[in-house]
Amino acid sequence: MKNRILFSIFLTIFSFVFTVSAKQEKYTKHTVAKGETINMIAQKYKVTPYDIYSLNPDSQNGIQLNSVLLIPSSASVVVIHSSQNKPQSNNSNSHLVQPKETLYSISKQYGVTVDAIKAANGDLLSNGLKIGQNIKIPASGSGQNVAVSKPAEAPKVVAPVVSKPVVVKVIPKVETPKGETTYHIIEPKETKYGISKKYGMTIPELERLNPQIVSEFPIGFKLVVSGNAVNQAVLETAKPSVEATKPTVEIATAETPSTKKYLEEYVVKPKETITTIANDYGMSEQELISLNPELKRGIKLGMILRVPKGQRKEPVKKEQGNLLKTINTNARKQLALLLPFNISKIESDTINSTQARLKKDKFLNLTLDFYSGVLMAIDSAKVLGMNFDIKILDSQETKNSSNVAALVQQNNLQSMDAIVGPFYQTNVEKLAELLEPTKTPVISPLSKDVGKKYANLYQSMPSTEFLRSSIFDFMKAKSGNIIAVVDNKKGSVKQYIQEMQPDVRIAGLSAKGTFVADSLRVLFQKDRLNYVVLASESTGMILATTSVMLNAQKEYQVQLVILEQNDTFDFDEISLTRLTKLKLLYPSLSRPNETDEANQFDAKYKKINRITPNQYAIRGFDVTFDTLLRLSQEATFEETIQVSPSEQIENKFDYVQNATYGYSNNGIYFLYYDSDLTIKEAL
Repeated sequence: MKNRILFSIFLTIFSFVFTVSAKQEKYTKHTVAKGETINMIAQKYKVTPYDIYSLNPDSQNGIQLNSVLLIPSSASVVVIHSSQNKPQSNNSNSHLVQPKETLYSISKQYGVTVDAIKAANGDLLSNGLKIGQNIKIPASGSGQNVAVSKPAEAPKVVAPVVSKPVVVKVIPKVETPKGETTYHIIEPKETKYGISKKYGMTIPELERLNPQIVSEFPIGFKLVVSGNAVNQAVLETAKPSVEATKPTVEIATAETPSTKKYLEEYVVKPKETITTIANDYGMSEQELISLNPELKRGIKLGMILRVPKGQRKEPVKKEQGNLLKTINTNARKQLALLLPFNISKIESDTINSTQARLKKDKFLNLTLDFYSGVLMAIDSAKVLGMNFDIKILDSQETKNSSNVAALVQQNNLQSMDAIVGPFYQTNVEKLAELLEPTKTPVISPLSKDVGKKYANLYQSMPSTEFLRSSIFDFMKAKSGNIIAVVDNKKGSVKQYIQEMQPDVRIAGLSAKGTFVADSLRVLFQKDRLNYVVLASESTGMILATTSVMLNAQKEYQVQLVILEQNDTFDFDEISLTRLTKLKLLYPSLSRPNETDEANQFDAKYKKINRITPNQYAIRGFDVTFDTLLRLSQEATFEETIQVSPSEQIENKFDYVQNATYGYSNNGIYFLYYDSDLTIKEAL
């Protein structure tokens, strides 16, 4: 209780400090006039372009007429000096760093070395080159240190003759002697599509020559290919490096004349994603994007894409909820579950009693919760008349070890129709590797990690990457105006948005990394729903951002969005009312379920275990029951994956075959906080 009170006091102080510091920083709004540039605006307000870019990240891609920029007051601009009280050298130049420039390109422009530039600028370049910096360029041949100070007027920028080395690629035609067989060794990350295009053939032709790759595509396999292999000679006008002399593989794009005859147009249909379309054509997402660069801004209904001609595998229409209607009780199926009870460790623990261990061993408690759900699933399957044998084995695992190999040998796991577990990704991958020759399905029940790929591995937990991309696809399908507020501590989120969601606008932060209200307000649009994606664990930043959004509701449609679970939102300082007013939206692996079936499950579980089921108990039931349901069909486990998604108590299982390996579960929900203080599914 005492700690709770102290924590609340700390948060109150933090919020107060944040509010004061925010008020002390003053910003000016500038509306871009015709013909203005960032340099001109920076000169007008006596700031640097870098200061403007910090508050207006999107301006690095160019500014538009009548767009509004935030300009910091000149007094708040921090000037960095490489030395103090040192006179400026007369035999040096200043250079204003432009987008996409590098130290190498600048050094070539001025005819000096990179080391000389670094020496002239001291600590200014210790964190790398940044757009808008004024750096000193020493005179040719000079190596002395030069002080850096803020110029009274931005210097004129002279465009370099060559900003970076020019690379000329020559792809000669290589003649293969008639009758000679050409081979290709499958490298990591290669796909059937990429290899077939490299040798001027289609995927069906490649599969006819190599029947072994119809269902599998193992790294290191020696393929027989038709046509002529493509060799590339790379000539560079710059000095060749070791990297430049390495052989490269070029992915042909839609603009490459040699590949146009292999392409056709495809119109994006409802609920399709980049991943599903790439899988349908047997290619990777990157290869699809290379053919359609506009996909970097996201996929939209009705888009016309360039795709490989005649290679689409028409997806079989999946029918929700038909597995219960087609249960086959004739064949007896075999299921094994590998769960980390770690009994040997419990028995060898001479210090702690079993009861004491249960109190402090969170992983053991998680396992037992999952196991309790498994038992409920087995009982439900028996009631429905499913015919099966089940082995429940102790995987004796930690994150880096398990007895998986011994269990495979001792229990003849190769004969199983399917296996659920182990829990840790490295261990479930080891099991999939051992059972890949027999194609035994291995279902990973809890891990969201992505590691090695195996054709028989089924990831039942949707990946973090899929959750992120799906929520952005959802917002774009609603034609929303998407804005992101990203804490400096969330660098990976910012990088993801910049690389994978480049059309999303990012609100600028102050030089201290604090939230600037006007940087968000100027990005709102009146004719669209404004989604604000907030990535921060700072209570102050969350309160400040949501306050701006609440005030903006008088003029704009706004909705708050998060990309993943954030415990900070559970703090008392962030009221539930605040979140419901902004209809907090987020992607989720599970859903709240108030149906009669769900309530009956809760009541039965509570009667048996004298406690309400938690997320791991429900997960144990859902994964196990879905597996038993799929095994109790006329079709094989893999065949049911192709045609039938399923939805259990809280989890959805909609497996999708990846382009070159195994299966991923794309069954997720989009949930939001409704005004009646309940969580609902967004449609």
